[in-house]
Amino acid sequence: MPSVFQNKPLIANVNIERAPVEIFQHLYGSDQYGFLYESLENEKQRGRYSFVGGRPGIVFQSRKRTCKIISNNKTINYSGDPFNILETMIKPGKRQSVHDVFSGGSVGYIAYDAVRNIEKLPDKNPEHPRLPEFYFIFPTEIIIFDHYEKKICVVVYRGKKRRQDLVAILKGKARVYDHTLCNTGKFKIRSNMKRDQFCKIVKKAKKYIGNGDIFQVVLSHRFVSSVKSQPFNIYYNLRKTNPSPYMYFLKLGDLAVLGSSPETLIKLQNRQIISRPIAGTRPRGKNKSEDMKLADELINDEKERAEHVMLVDLARNDVGRVSVYGSVKVTELMKIEEFSKVMHITSKVIGDLRPGLNAFDVFKASFPAGTVSGAPKVRAMEIIEELETLKRGIYAGAIGYFSFDGNMDFCIAIRTMIIYQQKAYIQSGAGIVADSVPENEYQETINKMSALKSAMAAN
Repeated sequence: MPSVFQNKPLIANVNIERAPVEIFQHLYGSDQYGFLYESLENEKQRGRYSFVGGRPGIVFQSRKRTCKIISNNKTINYSGDPFNILETMIKPGKRQSVHDVFSGGSVGYIAYDAVRNIEKLPDKNPEHPRLPEFYFIFPTEIIIFDHYEKKICVVVYRGKKRRQDLVAILKGKARVYDHTLCNTGKFKIRSNMKRDQFCKIVKKAKKYIGNGDIFQVVLSHRFVSSVKSQPFNIYYNLRKTNPSPYMYFLKLGDLAVLGSSPETLIKLQNRQIISRPIAGTRPRGKNKSEDMKLADELINDEKERAEHVMLVDLARNDVGRVSVYGSVKVTELMKIEEFSKVMHITSKVIGDLRPGLNAFDVFKASFPAGTVSGAPKVRAMEIIEELETLKRGIYAGAIGYFSFDGNMDFCIAIRTMIIYQQKAYIQSGAGIVADSVPENEYQETINKMSALKSAMAAN
């Protein structure tokens, strides 16, 4: 761990409102690395904070258990479990956070295929594009936006002068992102599976369900398009047209990851574990009356209810693996939650972390989410590897942070776009159960990628 993270960070509080997108573009828009995490909700707690940061002191990558640590223009290679290596990098800086929110640690993603560091699974499908399974930056400067108190906190691990510069920028004249929606140009999108191919694998999955191998499995396919637009323009469009609890833009060298995920994978806050499974979807209505009708239809749909309860049970089991006995509770069950384009059935599961365990134990106990794999989870993942034709990569993995203070927060990498070498990759899936209609499940995958497609097409 570089010495820059061994010392307490320098803090400055600024009583001013600025837009995170504006500050990200101004500070890190032309940099090789940077991140923007936004929560576009009106709740005091879940939508309270956004984060911008960059100038990493460390870059961590891992693929096939070969780990690379880049710091001070030097690269060190390691072989071994990337979870263990990343954990040792986080521990030396362990300290209290600023304002009890993320103020230092690792920011990035863990790909779905990183599960092979946790479970023994088949490994037959080709990988395209070939990207790190773990990709994290350790930013030396973080700007925390408190939307509730209308304040900004600057956290700097390198130098008083840099802290002063950042405060001056925040207090300076606002640089408005100067368009309502960005013109992203023409594009043509194609899937790696045609409709009849997807319906065929749904039928195969239903046979496994009928034979008792699994209760549910999530099958997906990938869409790809050439893209000439700047990745941040697409993100800007997405945040305008599809605001969600987890909005993110990761600039990782020649790779950009952007998305608007509605779903928490797992969160650890002051040793309380939080899981928020989502299963069951309807589009938003044109007015309040239609919303109420659709919500009533959704909450009374026997198939949706059965699937949701199964996934809540899976979340309870995952949380229970690392919780104090008797502490696991379902505090919200089958609540209708409305987002900009859709409504979902959601629940909330909590537990108290057992002594001697940490954020990495919690993450591994829950990864990947049952809502993007199936139940039972391991057998479902074996069937996914058999029926899908490509490695999933970042899709269905996790995006978030591990904090120096021992906390973490990760969302599921759904409604997510990967932009690499002028190509955009989007993947979406559907949960297959005994009474699934293949054509309907295919249509669900098309519906789920509509927000990202719209963000590419906006003018």
